[in-house]
Amino acid sequence: MHPFHVIVRPVLSEKSNGVREAQGKYTFIVQKDATKEDVKKAVAALWDVKVQSVRTLIQRGKFKRRGARYSQTSLVKKAIVKLAAGSKLPIFEDQ
Repeated sequence: MHPFHVIVRPVLSEKSNGVREAQGKYTFIVQKDATKEDVKKAVAALWDVKVQSVRTLIQRGKFKRRGARYSQTSLVKKAIVKLAAGSKLPIFEDQ
């Protein structure tokens, strides 16, 4: 997969920012068919950093109710990327 197609967007939340500051782990929303190796290559190619490990998870969609109807939001695949010691991503550090 092309690096621009693997990573959909970064996750910017209080929890992900806390993990990033404390442990140096960055969280991204990725394509559902992307593997750990695809994510590792994409982060290394896009930001020229060394990736130490990648963990992935699939967040199931939540059930929503509007009146008498139920629907379910889409499932999302997330990747938590740990960089080598001393490495940082500039897109997170500028905020």
